[in-house]
Amino acid sequence: MKKYKVGVIGATGMVGQRFVSLLEKHPWFELSVVAASSRSAGKTYGECAEGRWMMETTAPQTARELVVKNAKKDIQEIADSADFVFSAVDLEDDATAALEEAYARAECPVVSNNKAHRWTPDVPMVIPELNPEHLSVLEHQRKRLGTARGFIAVKSNCSIQSYVPALHPLKDEFGLSRVLTCTYQAISGASKTFASMPEMFDNVIPYIGGGEEEKSEREPLKIWGTVKKGVIVPAEKPLITAQCVRVPVSDGHLAAVFASFAEKPPKDEILKRWDAFEGVPQKRKLPSAPERFLKYFEEKDRPQTGLDRMLGNGMSISIGRLREDTQYDYKFICLSHNTLRGAAGGAVLLAELLCAEGHLISVK
Repeated sequence: MKKYKVGVIGATGMVGQRFVSLLEKHPWFELSVVAASSRSAGKTYGECAEGRWMMETTAPQTARELVVKNAKKDIQEIADSADFVFSAVDLEDDATAALEEAYARAECPVVSNNKAHRWTPDVPMVIPELNPEHLSVLEHQRKRLGTARGFIAVKSNCSIQSYVPALHPLKDEFGLSRVLTCTYQAISGASKTFASMPEMFDNVIPYIGGGEEEKSEREPLKIWGTVKKGVIVPAEKPLITAQCVRVPVSDGHLAAVFASFAEKPPKDEILKRWDAFEGVPQKRKLPSAPERFLKYFEEKDRPQTGLDRMLGNGMSISIGRLREDTQYDYKFICLSHNTLRGAAGGAVLLAELLCAEGHLISVK
């Protein structure tokens, strides 16, 4: 199979590094170009990574030899070198939105990890197992942009990656009406390590900036929205309230979830639906898709972040402690790996889905 030529813009940051690592041995994608700010442009990626590399494995040799391009100034050169790019740039939302649209208009599709375009009505925000049908709006988006193949597709915020998949198989059948969630989020969600965030030693911080709680409450409604006249109309229900807390964990976002339904399902029916659920990525056997998307643990003390975040190579969702609640119908715990399923890995899986559905074509 001819591999897709892939670029990473924002390649030197934590999420960009994760993209570079995941692309090292990818069966479909080959890293052909890396880009970052003017401070890094002109250096080799190896030089940029020296002393800044935050992944568990060393930087891939093929990536180390690439000369870093200027993500803002070399748009056409980058577009000419890649079939599409992953975006992990660290800019203000307006600047990110404009930059990603510039790549799309240069006929270079963008698969973004950023939030800048998550609420653009004709930009699909996709968790591949849950709402692949939203990719149909890309035709409308290309008409708006005046492009033949350029577009933008985004993944959702890392905070919703555990509890929204767990609720999804129950939502329509039983009328999901109210959700309360408290998320306990790893420091890598702030692109930090313990060395760069020493205030997290022996500490919990009950606030995460950047509108984290608002994103946790609103983004599921776009995921569960409907496509009408080429745009995505967010759902009106369920009502969601969220509280997000930073905890002293390197990777892995845990969520405590409370949910009520119009028709309360039996517990064994919930477990049955979790066990049976699979999405398009599983049916198509996409390279990054876990064989089992949702895994329920019977043990009372699972899932645990240290034990279970790498389930399915970090792409599965772990669930446990399902029980009835006194205020809501049910409560449970769930866990996802925030820089794999929740960030770069989720974007890579989205790119695989775009390829499988014919939205990305290898032309370079």
